[in-house]
Amino acid sequence: MKKTQLVFSLVREQSMFMTVVISVLTFLAVLAFGIALAVSSSVIRWNNQWDKYATVQIINPDNTNHVKKIFEENANKFSSIQEISKNEMEHMLQPWISGGARINKYLPTMYEVKLKNSADMNIIRDKISTHAKFLTHTSALKTSINAGWKLVSITTLILILMLISIGVCVSYISRNIAMLHKHELEILNQIGATDNFITRQMQIIVAKISMVACSVGFVCALPIILMILATAHSARIGLMATLSLSATNWIILMLLPIAIVIFSVYITKKTTLKILSEN
Repeated sequence: MKKTQLVFSLVREQSMFMTVVISVLTFLAVLAFGIALAVSSSVIRWNNQWDKYATVQIINPDNTNHVKKIFEENANKFSSIQEISKNEMEHMLQPWISGGARINKYLPTMYEVKLKNSADMNIIRDKISTHAKFLTHTSALKTSINAGWKLVSITTLILILMLISIGVCVSYISRNIAMLHKHELEILNQIGATDNFITRQMQIIVAKISMVACSVGFVCALPIILMILATAHSARIGLMATLSLSATNWIILMLLPIAIVIFSVYITKKTTLKILSEN
């Protein structure tokens, strides 16, 4: 079966320029999208992980029995109740204590509790808060969670800017191609070629270049994303240590270069049709 030849094609300089530009923009878009997926998944897991945990701090020793009674009366709502010893608290505070000072007698009685259902958190808090401080882990980690969502917003904004840049570049290059091949376009019009036929020629050219460029950009971004995830895991604790991409996230990430190719072809079609209508 004879392969259909294109009526016109890009010169080498045009092809290389377009490939490099789309490759770089795809690299940045995949990198931003990968980070956004990893951070958003981490924040969701982090939030779900701690929404059943809380810390109870009994400042006044006289209230200890009241709090213990509440624990006993609502035992069916708790998954675990663990008292934090004075030695453990001193160990946690040791980096901020100078001169080996002992603050044992100043430390409150503390419990770390885990509820079976996060919906019971407000009920337990209302009962305990009159006798002790009730601090949910979610509220304590609110700053970290908010920072995570801000990072997601920033990376999403970068992704949108990259997609807009790709659209502008493809539109400009398509217009430039049409102008350089204006003579061929006029001949095609004279022999009765339809606008759709000419547009399809342009789309085939851009699609081939975009597929190569997006593949290069994705392959280059992949090891950077893996390196970022590995570096984050080395932190071992905190929000960054939970950064990861699930199988679904990897599939979504791999669909981005395909979406960019489709987007480039669509922009080429709109641009070419506009140019043809102007002529």
